[in-house]
Formats: sequence, structure tokens, C-alpha cells
Amino acid sequence: MRKTVLIAAASAVILTPAAASAQVASIATANPVVSIARSKAYQSANQQIGTTYKAQLDQLDQKAQQRQTLLAQLDKNHDKQVNDAELKAAKTAKSPVLRQIEQLEKDMSNLQRPAITAQLFALEQVLQRYSAAQTKVITDRHIGLLVRPDSVMYETPAADVTDTITGELDRSVPSVSITPPANWQPTETAMRLQQQINELSQIASQRAAAPAAAPAAATPQSQQPQGR
Repeated sequence: MRKTVLIAAASAVILTPAAASAQVASIATANPVVSIARSKAYQSANQQIGTTYKAQLDQLDQKAQQRQTLLAQLDKNHDKQVNDAELKAAKTAKSPVLRQIEQLEKDMSNLQRPAITAQLFALEQVLQRYSAAQTKVITDRHIGLLVRPDSVMYETPAADVTDTITGELDRSVPSVSITPPANWQPTETAMRLQQQINELSQIASQRAAAPAAAPAAATPQSQQPQGR
């Protein structure tokens, strides 16, 4: 039986003698964000998006580089960032660089909008099947309590059913469409989830770029989704 240190004491307090003598269902953890990000349907959708919108994404990369070049002109102390004082000085001087940067940012927003919309549409389709996949795993494994990993102080690897739920998602929704219907709008839940996935991807990239001398024990398993 899998237990977590965090809730073991609380369980002993709230169980009646009759319940305590009965068999207690197992306790497990799962990270919905990671589970969905690792699903084959979502990763495959990102690959399709990278191919379908390659021209726009290539232009986006070019304009991002142009933006960095322009920002470097405002970086007077050459610390590779534009601080408030430098930005204020540029505004006071009415630097034309600011207008160029503003236009580039508008262009970048327009270029990435179709790909982002397609990604959110794909994500929502996987998200709609997550609850059923999670319930299936809970039932199959006789899980009595499922919590997020950040809610516990200790767990064994066997207690984490994140990948098991991903496997169930892969079975129930092997692929999704990246073409939303006309006038489709994403839900706030999907947008928040996409932001969390992006944050995990950035963390994974930072860890990958960290010096190799960092202790392996201090680096959790990468949680980076595929896609651009």
C-alpha cells in the first residue's frame, strides 16, 4: 500500500475504529499538466503545427532576432538588458528605435496567433478527455486518494501515476485536430494550462542548459513538452 508522510497522521485521526480496521485504498499522486503535455496527441499536434505554420514561425524567429538587435541599441551599459533608466532615456529622446520595436512586436503577435490558436484547440481536445482517463486509472488501481505531487512531502516513484494517466489518454485520444472551426475561442482553462506547460518547458530548457557539474539528485525529471 502506498502512503505519503503528509497525510498518514491525519488519516489516523479521522478514521473511526471500524473504518481503520478495513482495508485502506492506495494513495497516489498525479500532475495533470505534465500528463497532458506528454500525451502523444498533444505532442503530435505540436509537430503538425510546426510544419503547417513553418513559414510564419520562421518569420517570427527572424523578427525576434531583429527585436533583440534593436534592444541592444538601447542597452547603453552593455549588460545585455534594457533597464528602466535606459528605457526612460530612449522615450525622452524620442528614439525611433522604440517605434521600430513596437511595430516588430505587433508583427510578431500577428504571426504567432494562428499557431497559438491551433495549439490551444488541440490542447482543449486532450483536456476534455483528461477527467475520464484519470477516473479510469483511479478505478483500475483502486486509488482512494489522488493528490498533486506538490501537495505531499514524500512519495515513492510507484505512487506517481502521471505517466499511467498519459498512457490512458494515448489510448482514448490518440490524435486531435489542429484546425479550429470559424470564430472558435479557447477557454480560460485551456489558456492557463498552456501557460503552465510553457513554464515547465522553460524550466526544463534552463535545467538542460545548466552546468553539467550540478548534482544529479537536485535535478528532477524533465517535464518538457514537444512543440515549438
